Amino acid sequence: MIERVSLSFAILAAGLLVIPSQAFAAEEINGRWVTEDRDAVVEIEKCGNTTCGRITRFLVNPPDGADQRDINNPDTNLRRRKLLGLPILTQFRVDDDEWRGKIYDPNRGRTFRSVVRRTGVNTLEVKGCFGFICQTQTWQRER
Repeated sequence: MIERVSLSFAILAAGLLVIPSQAFAAEEINGRWVTEDRDAVVEIEKCGNTTCGRITRFLVNPPDGADQRDINNPDTNLRRRKLLGLPILTQFRVDDDEWRGKIYDPNRGRTFRSVVRRTGVNTLEVKGCFGFICQTQTWQRER
């Protein structure tokens, strides 16, 4: 009898452990998002086993127009890449209630650790970090 009670309790406890992890699961971030500066639209979608985001449209043309290249990239071989279509969010995976990966800033030509999370139905908090210093932006869902 004690063994049955212990087994039942163990099954119940295991079930209760699953509920909180599902309740705090990260909300999907897929979709088209307008950057905080309102200069571009980034489309976030599944990329193989991870999630990524690409610049799909300029709302404000860059200095060299829609054909702007990745001129600030420290790798001279990558400076010929067009910004339009460039993946700026890469390797994102769910981590509890957030998404973690990397963000590329074409204005600086640098890649940073990044954390992304939904803060509302139409808002996304995008954080880029270098060491302990982080910068956060709020992106809005494209309408």
